[in-house]
Amino acid sequence: MELPVYLIGYMGAGKTTAGRLLADKLGWHFVNLDDAFKEFYGLSTADYIRTYGMDDFRRKEKDVVEELAELPMDRVIYATGGGYPCWEDNMDCLHELGTSIYIRWQPEHLAKRLALTDLSERPVLQGHTEPREPSYSQADYIIDAPLGECDEEADERIAEHLYHLIQSLRGKE
Repeated sequence: MELPVYLIGYMGAGKTTAGRLLADKLGWHFVNLDDAFKEFYGLSTADYIRTYGMDDFRRKEKDVVEELAELPMDRVIYATGGGYPCWEDNMDCLHELGTSIYIRWQPEHLAKRLALTDLSERPVLQGHTEPREPSYSQADYIIDAPLGECDEEADERIAEHLYHLIQSLRGKE
């Protein structure tokens, strides 16, 4: 297993919440790439997209991922933005940089989760969409979210699944 680990998936899949729980359990660092983008460019991803457009945002987002990869730390869990893996060769980039894990939800359960969140800062819901499943399915590993759960317990179970996956992969090294 190559480090760091990149969590990918649709918005609301639990990349950030489960990723933080996972990093805490492993004693690793956690980075939400949307937050890192804001640190680099001074604007939230939604504000940047509104100001400069999606194409410029995607180029800058890739720059952030590549710059963070240059830092001298490898025990990191990264939560990517939902659209990051779908732009140009970004999945190839993730394969080169580390290990990607797709948190896959059944659409009806993901829709329930999204209904419980603040969607005002979600660019994909503001007309910026692209087919994502073909990109996500290129992940090194896929874990399925627990069926029927849409709350915090789901994030805890996802983190637990991720933890066991990573431990089993590290045990093979």
